[in-house]
Amino acid sequence: LETCFAGQDVDRVPTSPVYPIWRDPDVLDTWFSSGLWPIGTLGWPEETDALRKYFPTNVLVTGFDIIFFWVARMMMMQFAVTGRKPFDTVYVHALVRDAKGKKMSKSLGNVLDPLELIDEYGADAVRFTLAAMAAMGRDLRLSTERVAGYRNFGTKLWNALRFAKMNGAYDTATIDFRTKMVSGLNTALCPEVQETQLFGTFLERLHPADRWIVGETAKVRESVDQALAAFRFNDAANAIHGFVWGKVCDWYVEFSKPLLNSEDPQTAQLTRAVMGWVMDQCLILLHPIMPFITEELWQTTAIRSKALIHADWPRYSTAELVDRDSDREMNWVISLIESIRSARAQMHVPAGLHVPMIQLDLNRAGRTAWSNNEALIKRLARIDTLQEASKIPKGSITIAVEGGRFCLPLSGIIDVSAEKERLETSLSKLERELSGLESRLSNPNFLASAPEEVVEDTRRKVSSRRDEAATLKEALRRLSDIS
Repeated sequence: LETCFAGQDVDRVPTSPVYPIWRDPDVLDTWFSSGLWPIGTLGWPEETDALRKYFPTNVLVTGFDIIFFWVARMMMMQFAVTGRKPFDTVYVHALVRDAKGKKMSKSLGNVLDPLELIDEYGADAVRFTLAAMAAMGRDLRLSTERVAGYRNFGTKLWNALRFAKMNGAYDTATIDFRTKMVSGLNTALCPEVQETQLFGTFLERLHPADRWIVGETAKVRESVDQALAAFRFNDAANAIHGFVWGKVCDWYVEFSKPLLNSEDPQTAQLTRAVMGWVMDQCLILLHPIMPFITEELWQTTAIRSKALIHADWPRYSTAELVDRDSDREMNWVISLIESIRSARAQMHVPAGLHVPMIQLDLNRAGRTAWSNNEALIKRLARIDTLQEASKIPKGSITIAVEGGRFCLPLSGIIDVSAEKERLETSLSKLERELSGLESRLSNPNFLASAPEEVVEDTRRKVSSRRDEAATLKEALRRLSDIS
């Protein structure tokens, strides 16, 4: 270095560098340059078209750990050089940690590489996982099991669309009929049009199961919109997940099968049209979170006039689409089927076995719901026959629903003594485990010295074991009724 600067007048002041240094003219301090971000990327200080169009922005999304380093600097910098605030809203998200709540670190070996997750599970599964876990004020505990679960959700959606397509929901004739059925959709929701009937007379002609799913679609649309407006992305993701998986795939697809195979061509045609419409709404509502699979399904199920990313966001409401009678009827049907399934599972009735059922008492609404949906209930609950009786036969378990009671005669179907012994053994083992966990939580030394994630995991186990114990006790109570 002395050779390089030989002959130059070097300042020898103790506080100055021995050799001359200078600032690189093309480099800004990291956080100083970050403060310029809202305008620096848009061509400032030139008055560019991009700057006029996109500045100021609306929402800034960031982690809480750089509020001072980045957010505050951006706010001060924009006021200093433009006199305007750079954004209206700051959405502060949590940090992503591992499944045990620890901060990801290479030294700990607990880092989940998003690119590797995408390669294995797909970008949509990773996106949906992060959105579903993004509750305010809580760190995200990321695990491969959660990502795998939402990949399975994508598969569930794919299979539902394939079922709809195989059953004619996207045939040309069905699409033409559907277009006619919902032709008033866009005009109906304009503020200047006051008197409209979405679906017109078609809504009245639908089977209760079709009217029910149309209303459920309107409910989830409102829930998703409210959640997105409040920046509660986890609520939006969980609402659409519950609707697609629980209402559409688990229930409506099953409800639709006898309707699609109906001897009445009009019933089948209406169900195909409704199914295609509902599936499209699922794709539209899911698209912001799972853009790739929804766009693929949108463009492969039918010939579209535009890509899904350019599709109009729905604006229909529950006031227009929810039919109260159909809603009450189908929820009654679902409640009955779930109660029968729960009782069968608790009593270890063979899953594929069709069993008789006895109606003890039932009001008029219940009788109407049963009459309209008898085939559905029998097929989904594995019921062979239904008979009426005034009292409970010996060896039966009761099933209560709104407006009535049923019972399943299980004498001769299950071994009550063996089943009771099995449940008592399981409950005894569970109660010993629960006692140990509760004793640990009541120990001040454990609470003071154990890592936070261990304490939290113990609390979750206690809650889970209590629920399991309650289920076993209910099963034992039902067995006592039988014996």
